[in-house]
Amino acid sequence: MKNEQSIPKIFSREQAKVKAESYCAYQERSQFEIRNKLYEWGLHQKDVEEIISELIELNFLNEERFALAYSLGKFRIKGWGKNKIRQGLKLKRITDKLIIKSLKSIEDDDYLMMLKKILQKKTNTISEKDPYKKRYLLTRYASSKGYESDLIADLLINNKLD
Repeated sequence: MKNEQSIPKIFSREQAKVKAESYCAYQERSQFEIRNKLYEWGLHQKDVEEIISELIELNFLNEERFALAYSLGKFRIKGWGKNKIRQGLKLKRITDKLIIKSLKSIEDDDYLMMLKKILQKKTNTISEKDPYKKRYLLTRYASSKGYESDLIADLLINNKLD
């Protein structure tokens, strides 16, 4: 019995292009993700770069659109802060200019409301009675979600969670 997962699928250039188009149409992708997928499918560098160029021309691939979708999606759905979103975009090899632009698309009021929401939700799950330890746990949690320490401190120290 052969192990199906150990044998990589190898596609022709045209098959790979069609697959890449549907892969991009399903959800926004970065060039980095597409490049990795094309190499995974057994294509050579020349074909990979040509397919990426064609996908950009046909508007299947757009880094700015990807960065905006990623930022807003991670913020709204997962409740991530800007630090964690920035790190995720860097891992996807998005340029600093596009990262800054996509993070600006998150409204400041919505951002503070989301931070309050995750802190209130976490407060309900913490059984710690000592207010200093409780604040430390909340700070650590919000930091791990990618929120800036000055915003967290402002909300917790000035007790603005209500």
